[in-house]
Amino acid sequence: MLNVPTLWTVFVVNFLALGLIWAYVTRSYPKFAAARFWMASSFVGAAGAMTALVRLFVSSPLPLLLGAAGVMAASGFAALGIQRFYNRPVSWRLMIATQCVSLAGVVFFMVGFEHMQLRMLSYTIGQGLPLMLALHLLLSPQEGRVSPGARLSGIVILSIIGILLVRTAGNLLGYDFSAVAAGQNHAVMVLGLLFLSMTLNFGFLLMAMDRLRGEVADLALLDDLTGVANRRHLLQRLSEECARSERSGEPFSLLVIDLDGFKTINDTHGHAAGDECLRHFTLMAQTRLRPGDMLARTGGDEFCVVLPSSSLREGAMIARRVLDVCRQDAAACSGKDIPIAISIGVAEWDRGVGQFPDRLIAHADHALYAAKKNGKNDFAVYDPAPPLLPEPFGPAVGKRTFA
Repeated sequence: MLNVPTLWTVFVVNFLALGLIWAYVTRSYPKFAAARFWMASSFVGAAGAMTALVRLFVSSPLPLLLGAAGVMAASGFAALGIQRFYNRPVSWRLMIATQCVSLAGVVFFMVGFEHMQLRMLSYTIGQGLPLMLALHLLLSPQEGRVSPGARLSGIVILSIIGILLVRTAGNLLGYDFSAVAAGQNHAVMVLGLLFLSMTLNFGFLLMAMDRLRGEVADLALLDDLTGVANRRHLLQRLSEECARSERSGEPFSLLVIDLDGFKTINDTHGHAAGDECLRHFTLMAQTRLRPGDMLARTGGDEFCVVLPSSSLREGAMIARRVLDVCRQDAAACSGKDIPIAISIGVAEWDRGVGQFPDRLIAHADHALYAAKKNGKNDFAVYDPAPPLLPEPFGPAVGKRTFA
């Protein structure tokens, strides 16, 4: 025989444990804001269940009302945590309004006008509506996919709503599920809701783990100083583009960019000023790139730009745009502003490069060296075409004019 007070005690203990887990997550990852809402949901739910148990020992309806308010608030905090997880505005007003209206209905149909069915309907709305409003976030693909934790949480919420609807329908048909010790029917429902609530928090934990794992993976592919891709990410992207071009025959281009006189900036103005120059250049360059182009910092003052589906001519045009914005910015410098000058080497993938990104990087580096040799603050392209006359120096590299 299932004992309802014992089940509610288990509910309290488990939710206190979940609250402690979320408190630890909140302390360990203070920027993970959703954890604070889920921690509040667990502690408030445990407090509500604990208060409702007092009803077994006193005849006052107050513990039952406070318990109902706690359980409804726990649902609200869980829904707010979902919204915060997906960086949506937190609907405080909607949650407070829903909880106040539902609690007012519970109070009215318990104290003012005794009607068990409508009281349970009000209680069900307070529990289920916040979760129902957040459900679409869990089941909608975010960044092209639904995470396993979000899918599990969505299924659990649907199950919780289903049980709440069954309980409401049962009450409307005359079955009393409202009393704390109302027999096996109520005990089975409490057991089901206990299991589902714990599973819901497990789904939230999976969502948190997936998010944190993704952030760690992103950090491994981003440059700490500028926030753009790092060398590791660049090589991954170049390998993908080389393989794609090998299959389709469609070329792409690579820019290798070097800041002219960067060592002098560091020696004269200090490394903090040099770091600021790198960040400033990053922002300027990104304004001249297209969606889908990837800017990466490969170390020191050297950057690369991957230009998918771009010919050598198109790569040169983008190189000129990046060069022009730096020249304009340098011309506008005054006072303590530090002008930034750059040199750019441009190379295009061809069959000779194949699936070896280092060959393409070497071609672009060769063009960069030519731009430096030609006086810096300019760009040059790598031309693999054989010269008309024999030359001992390999492929021709030089500056071209592109309209």
